[in-house]
Amino acid sequence: MSFLEYGQSELTAVLNELGLPKFQHAQIRRWVFARKCSGFDGMTDLSKQYRQKLSEKFGSVFQGTQMKHQRSDDSAEKILIEWRDGERVESVLLRDNRNHRTACISTQIGCAMGCKFCASGIDGFVRNLTRGEILEQLLRLNSLLPDGERLTHIVVMGIGEPLLNLENLLSALDDATSSGGLDISVRRVTISTVGLPAGIQKLAEKVAASGKEYKLAVSLHAPNDELRTQIIPQNQRCGIKNILRATDDYFRLTGRRVTFEYTLIDGVNDEREHVRQLVGLLKHRTAIVNIIPVNPVPELGFSTPPEQKIRQFVSGLTDNGIQVKVRFRKGDKIDAACGQLRRTSRENTGFNKNLSAN
Repeated sequence: MSFLEYGQSELTAVLNELGLPKFQHAQIRRWVFARKCSGFDGMTDLSKQYRQKLSEKFGSVFQGTQMKHQRSDDSAEKILIEWRDGERVESVLLRDNRNHRTACISTQIGCAMGCKFCASGIDGFVRNLTRGEILEQLLRLNSLLPDGERLTHIVVMGIGEPLLNLENLLSALDDATSSGGLDISVRRVTISTVGLPAGIQKLAEKVAASGKEYKLAVSLHAPNDELRTQIIPQNQRCGIKNILRATDDYFRLTGRRVTFEYTLIDGVNDEREHVRQLVGLLKHRTAIVNIIPVNPVPELGFSTPPEQKIRQFVSGLTDNGIQVKVRFRKGDKIDAACGQLRRTSRENTGFNKNLSAN
């Protein structure tokens, strides 16, 4: 088993078996998480004997291979990682003018949710990522930053449905948010879901029990079930009413406001009637709406609404007391923006592009 697959207590047991003094356990973790070291040979305050033992046991800190690294002129960076079984995922580093350094990570290889505007499900679902594979994405993105900089935020908005791989995700986030790990504040971690009521409830219970106040973002994308099912086929199994009931429970159990993500698609879900319906769903809830003008995926064929229409949609919400944030597009020139990540570059898709407004 690779180094990053071990939680802190499990790693302690393995290092004890290898005969490493206890004080060096923390040194090893500091090399990996704080000093961005990916090879045991570079851990110079360990004896050569111990470094050799670590190399023989684990090989390397990382188990994947970085196949590609792209930079965008808006400072976004995207990496493609290939795992030992030959499968691949993409992850993104985002920067802004508030000195935020955000990692957008994946939780699965491919996605089974089939959202019609999203590239991540084009080639289907393969498997869950392991704890170590999730954590490795964070460490690799952190290593792209110069000395003196580190990751400040995590958004679990890459490839896959996080709530279908919750145990591995939360285990990886334990290291990401611990003082002996990446030391990222739990309040700066956002977990995004397509909207699985049972998964939201499970996450709420775990967050409440652990005291780790992760943010929850739900991909709503439509204000009525008929339209939402066209955009997100998964909706026919649960429905908006059950999703909202689960998010109400999340807020009640954790005290954290839920963000509802709404990808705005020209001629599909951006009409005045959609604003009215969305206000009806959310006006009595303590929530935020994150408007995301759809990002282009050539084979899916959807278009971003004109600026004026986006402003009208936002005003229609804010005028009715709904708090709104508009997500500015970053990384779209390297296919690193929301909805553009994928596990392969194949062009084939069986998705139906002919959606009409309802």
